[in-house]
Amino acid sequence: MAKITKNEEEVRQQNVADAVSKTDQFFKENGKIIYGCVIAVLVIALAILAYNRFVLQPKIAQATEQMVPAEQWFEAGEYELALTGDDNNPGFEEIISKYGSKAGEAVYMYAGIAKLQTGAYEEAISYLKKYAGKDPIMLARAQACIGDAYVELQDYAAAIDWFSKAAKTTDNALAAAYLLKAGIAAEANGNAQQALSFYKEIKDQWANAPESLEIDKYITRIENAQ
Repeated sequence: MAKITKNEEEVRQQNVADAVSKTDQFFKENGKIIYGCVIAVLVIALAILAYNRFVLQPKIAQATEQMVPAEQWFEAGEYELALTGDDNNPGFEEIISKYGSKAGEAVYMYAGIAKLQTGAYEEAISYLKKYAGKDPIMLARAQACIGDAYVELQDYAAAIDWFSKAAKTTDNALAAAYLLKAGIAAEANGNAQQALSFYKEIKDQWANAPESLEIDKYITRIENAQ
């Protein structure tokens, strides 16, 4: 290893001293700005923590508590009451208006299905499209319900798109049910070949699903009509 001469060592030490001096000078000149930025970051962080603890979390707790009666009405099939509430308890519409997604993503699913059941199809679509749950089974259900609403509106092309999306979202035999819905919608839309492709997908990929038991009837009917 090469020896460091005395001159080289002096140069190195001088460079270090110069760097320290420049750093010290920088902090002397910009210290107030730096400390100000640090304090600002700390203030923002504390504000976020305070908001979460004293504002957001209480709202979430309050929204969750207020959801209970509406959920009970929904489970009992009292869809209008679940949506509008009564004199003592709010329905899903008021909860969404006050809390939005703080009440949980499920509130959009509940409201959307309730609207679907009461025949308010456009509103059902609007609520269901806001549902952004992470569970693929529930998300697929929301997508399929959007398809159901479009069927009721006789917008079969949109219904097919949403049923297809639901079939791709779920990773179990429920996909067969959504594919069957897509096929029926395709037939209603006058596209027998598209319907046939959905039916054959059920037969080929979801042989264990209940829908596959009679899927040959759908396939044979279309093929015989050609």
